[in-house]
Amino acid sequence: MSAGTREFRTLLFEEREPSIGLVTMNRPDQLNAINVEMLEDFERLFGELSRDDSIRVLVITGAGRGFSSGADLNDAVVHKDTDAFADPERFLKIVQERYASLVLGLRRIPQPVISAVNGPAAGGGFAMTLASDIRVASPEAYFVASFINIGLSGGELGCSYFLPRLVGLSHASDMLYTGRKVRADEAEKMGLVSRVVPREELVEAALSYARMMTGKSVGGLKLTKRVLEENLHASSLQSAVNLENRNQTVMVFSGEFFKLIQSFYKG
Repeated sequence: MSAGTREFRTLLFEEREPSIGLVTMNRPDQLNAINVEMLEDFERLFGELSRDDSIRVLVITGAGRGFSSGADLNDAVVHKDTDAFADPERFLKIVQERYASLVLGLRRIPQPVISAVNGPAAGGGFAMTLASDIRVASPEAYFVASFINIGLSGGELGCSYFLPRLVGLSHASDMLYTGRKVRADEAEKMGLVSRVVPREELVEAALSYARMMTGKSVGGLKLTKRVLEENLHASSLQSAVNLENRNQTVMVFSGEFFKLIQSFYKG
């Protein structure tokens, strides 16, 4: 992916600073609701990022007054009279798995992902923040696991996987069973977000994390994301340590290790 701005239908992408990509969901009149075109744009973006080491950290935010309201219920694909509702198998393939691929894609790309949550993050938008590595929010932000509010299960798009791991089972149960709004200050207290900053400082706060990350090695970032992903469900301490041992051995022989420890020898 070359530096500068990349053209998408529903996203704005730019290399905001060297090695830092900023993607803005750009459907502000629909509160950045996720439609099929946005799913296709993210799929293309993730494909390019997976092949490109020049972008080392990705920041995601929303245009206008919100992060994302989740799936666009006005999108043709989710209308009851479409072919998607012909039978459960077709719905699973055409709708459910298609939307779920968004959060899977966020986890599969090698770049750490930072969500800059500037307003409502509901449903699928909430799920995107959970699938990110770090979350920062403005005071206007709130988080809603809205699935149960529209007659669905509270577990969708990875929420039942990520949320208990981020905030514990009690807070996760609260959010998934009730579908209530959790505002930025409460989200910070429960550990869902790392920082709450004024709206005008939000992207800069996300970039401050990204700058610290780009000071590290490419391999170090990639393998840290992978070890966190894998060891969330490691079968044992020994299994987790085995993966850590492999990763550290790879990095010792990558060439960066001996360069970066020279200051310790000199000290």
